[in-house]
Amino acid sequence: MVAPHLRQTLHDALLASRRLVIFTGAGLSTESGVPDFRTPGSPWMANRPIPFEAFVASAEARREAWRRKFIMDDSFAGAQPSPVHRLLADFVREGRAIGLITQNIDGLHQEAGTPADRLVELHGNGTYATCLDCGLRHELATIRPVFETTGRAPRCEDCDGVVKSATISFGQRMPEAAMRQADQWAREADLFLVIGSSLVVHPAAQLPLVAKANGAALVIVNREATPLDSAADLVVRGEIGAAFAGLAVAQATGMDSMPVRL
Repeated sequence: MVAPHLRQTLHDALLASRRLVIFTGAGLSTESGVPDFRTPGSPWMANRPIPFEAFVASAEARREAWRRKFIMDDSFAGAQPSPVHRLLADFVREGRAIGLITQNIDGLHQEAGTPADRLVELHGNGTYATCLDCGLRHELATIRPVFETTGRAPRCEDCDGVVKSATISFGQRMPEAAMRQADQWAREADLFLVIGSSLVVHPAAQLPLVAKANGAALVIVNREATPLDSAADLVVRGEIGAAFAGLAVAQATGMDSMPVRL
């Protein structure tokens, strides 16, 4: 349950913002049926991602990584963008948000219609794979039947390099271009909106503080407390869908001169 006065304050701030930056985490996609990492009983606990160093070093580790990856894919097959995914895409498409930064790897922001040039995926994307040597994209629909038939981890069809899901694994370097873009947006924001992130994974968790240090209001919407709640101008704790219920981008018409006030 979300208190009505907090929901209204959230909505008013979003509609007043002219340089909104959105930052999303796993809690947003759980309402679409995608499990997060930390909930007790999460299938991620039984199918933990293989660390990057082990993946690169061992053919057996690569086979196990792909086996676990396809089990996890099946656990949320058919997940669809939620109304909040679609609302956020509207904010970006209408130019009311300058960008959307996500820790999620499920591709639901793209499915909801968020433009690719306004989306930064800090932890990559699990809906396809890439060659670690030449960067060629490989589709899972091609990789999976071969893997299930042969039991061999895929190799690049171009250069025979190691192929890996296009996610950032534990121990793998963060994507430099994505981090630069996210940092730039954080510095430009007048309102930095965090949705569904525990804010414990670094360096991504520093971005709200970058925004705050550069004059942005900080709003956190999450079911649980986060380490940055004390720094936030507004904290809305509860179900994410409930927090945004009734909000539409069209409501912002005529509010162009309003500053963000929390």
